Amino acid sequence: MLKVTDKLQIPLSELTFTFSRSGGPGGQNVNKVASKALLRWSVVQSPSLPPDVRDRFLARFASRLTNDQELLLTSQRYRDQGRNIADCLEKLREMLATVARPPKRRRPTRPSKNSRERRLTTKRQQGEKKSRRRFSGGDA
Repeated sequence: MLKVTDKLQIPLSELTFTFSRSGGPGGQNVNKVASKALLRWSVVQSPSLPPDVRDRFLARFASRLTNDQELLLTSQRYRDQGRNIADCLEKLREMLATVARPPKRRRPTRPSKNSRERRLTTKRQQGEKKSRRRFSGGDA
């Protein structure tokens, strides 16, 4: 069970792992052991994902999904399979945690009277400074 929050948990039966040989250093071992982990998860068909969280996930991570709305995560950071599986699960947990809570609604505000006055004063001062730089048209 992948526990994201108290209310959001994904059973491991929904996740599919495949393994392949990983690139990078590893000596002779790298040619024999399939340590790279590839996680597949169907976001749209997941019954454990609430609809509002699903919508936010699809909107936020649309570029990470395949045409079948499946999420693909890979990990080849470590030289053993178990740690790469844990790394994939941690990546998924972080992605779900970012969309688990709805974003705060922005409360529109207006600038105060003093801030408007300060803005106009500095604007006026800048204009006067620039007008003093102009050529007056006298003898040159």
